[in-house]
Amino acid sequence: MNRRRFLTLFGTGVVGAIAGCSGEADNAETIDSHPAAADLEAQPRRGELGGHVVLAFEDPSCPTCRRFHENTVPAIRENIVGTGKGAYVVRTYPVIYPWGEPATQALESTFARDSEAYWALFKHYFAEQSSFDTDNVLDRTATFLTEETAVDGEAVARDARERAHDDAVQADIQAAENAGLGETTPIILLFEDGEFVTKVNGSVSYDLIAEALGERDG
Repeated sequence: MNRRRFLTLFGTGVVGAIAGCSGEADNAETIDSHPAAADLEAQPRRGELGGHVVLAFEDPSCPTCRRFHENTVPAIRENIVGTGKGAYVVRTYPVIYPWGEPATQALESTFARDSEAYWALFKHYFAEQSSFDTDNVLDRTATFLTEETAVDGEAVARDARERAHDDAVQADIQAAENAGLGETTPIILLFEDGEFVTKVNGSVSYDLIAEALGERDG
């Protein structure tokens, strides 16, 4: 990132953390070396890696993540993914409410079967967030998947209870911990042409992300 844009971002408060659900990125400078981006190719994503990469650590139980998903992600998909400029990548990070942990297990079990069902379930958790708790989340998950996707919801719920895809869950948690991201979700890391740009926390606006990635230059 050039010095002029860094100073602009610093002056507007883009560089650093913004309040989310309750973190600083380390000194890694590239997407290949940054611990938060470890095994990035294997993570759920919209768009192709390269150009702009918006890497978001989100907890399905986090209200601030819900606001980010509802208010900012559509613009990311339209302006970055939809235009072929880059990718939106999700790593689940269950650190807020207890039901987020089994939900994350279910998300990984779903992703192992069908990526589109994963995105549908991810959206469903945010849309119906207030209706979930640790006692009902997997039963409600099974019902949703069976009724709304091609995935066997009972099989996903069974895998989630047995932690069949816990390696994937722990890989995301470990990536966050290795990068020293803290637990203020959502945590959004921005990369441009393979270089780390900055990290922000909270339900930040698309305008802020666009500014950081140079979409507002000139």
